[in-house]
Amino acid sequence: MSQPESSSITTAQPVSARIRQRLERARVRFHANDNIAAFIEPGELPLLQAEVEDKLAQVLQSLVIDTDSDHNTRETARRVAKMYLNEVFSGRYRAAPDVTEFPNVERLNELMIVGPITIRSACSHHLCPIIGKVWIGIMPNEHSNLIGLSKYVRLADWVMSRPQIQEEAVTRLADLLQERMQPDGLAIVMEADHFCMQWRGVKDTDSQMINSVMRGVFLTDASLRREFLALLRRNGS
Repeated sequence: MSQPESSSITTAQPVSARIRQRLERARVRFHANDNIAAFIEPGELPLLQAEVEDKLAQVLQSLVIDTDSDHNTRETARRVAKMYLNEVFSGRYRAAPDVTEFPNVERLNELMIVGPITIRSACSHHLCPIIGKVWIGIMPNEHSNLIGLSKYVRLADWVMSRPQIQEEAVTRLADLLQERMQPDGLAIVMEADHFCMQWRGVKDTDSQMINSVMRGVFLTDASLRREFLALLRRNGS
């Protein structure tokens, strides 16, 4: 029995269109810094990479680059597609890393600081690198879940490996840690170089952006906030 016409059309769709339709049916946002791993079915990521490779090859053609005879760019489209999906934008396409959480058996309630954590992201305006460091301050309570030091790095990398602006990236990381740990206070400071300003535009190589997010007791307790920032300065931030 022949397949209905609508089914054959769906089968012929690019994999990106199928993923997009799932997101739209679920009314789920898919901005540049959103994670869409739940809407990618097994086996589709290699197909998506092949589709991106094909589109990037067309971009190189429109840039009048002879990828047939230029040995340096012959595999560029494949390399960039692989880099986007598996490395620099992988936080969009892979599920959150497994993080083992421990109960706060000893009822720790003193300031903890993790950092500096080296982070790498990309500006969603020009897809230029954002490279910098993050410091995380946690004020746990007896009900908080504690996580291992390496897990802060994994979670930060997962959030940062997406196209975005720095202000939103720090907020995303704060939301994730707040949800997982439920501390009394959470503070994050990020300091980064933006290549969309250093490599293009004004080409100012000295400017950096520093921003912070303060939650809970870090907002209400000025002395705790000062202690956190002072310890960062001692650490060379």
